[in-house]
Amino acid sequence: MNSTTLYYIHDPMCSWCWGFHNIWQQVQLQLKDQLPIQYVLGGLAPDSGEIMPDDMRHYIQKNWQKIEKTIPGTQFNYDFWKNCSPKRSTYPACRAVIAAKNQAEKFEKIMINAIQQAYYLQVQNPSDSSTLINLAASIGLDEQQFTQDLSSNTTQLQLEQDIALAKSLSSNGFPSLVLAKNGIHQAIQIDYNNPEFILQQIFT
Repeated sequence: MNSTTLYYIHDPMCSWCWGFHNIWQQVQLQLKDQLPIQYVLGGLAPDSGEIMPDDMRHYIQKNWQKIEKTIPGTQFNYDFWKNCSPKRSTYPACRAVIAAKNQAEKFEKIMINAIQQAYYLQVQNPSDSSTLINLAASIGLDEQQFTQDLSSNTTQLQLEQDIALAKSLSSNGFPSLVLAKNGIHQAIQIDYNNPEFILQQIFT
């Protein structure tokens, strides 16, 4: 299956990606080294310094509630909405993942998990550079290098390339799985509670 790649299109601040976390871990564990997996940042919301309006806050909180009902065991800390000033911007968090991976590939998943934990459980705002820099230090990254990379033109270009790739794969929202095999792209339907449903499509 050397000519096959499984693309995982995501955003570290996508709440459905957080809900998918456990099943996705199980899928990867069962796949092991049977085929390469490539993470692709889709870029959910572009840069903005504006505070999120009330209607958007209510929409996202209702979405969290829906996810909790749809995916048993998924948790959110709603204190975020009282203690933080949320912005509708996920690009900084996306760039943080790229900056982390640039130091070592292993840090890609570690940073994604750190951002999700900070946002959904620890009442921290990953739209803020200060939060992302603190997370980088906490997972063992070179803080100075990370800070430079977080705002560099090179990192922004890498994000734009990922977003373009996600669009070319015709991904259907976040998260999405697309299997590329011999030049043919196949969308893999996601079941948020059943890894076997996903695995069967990959190996059919």
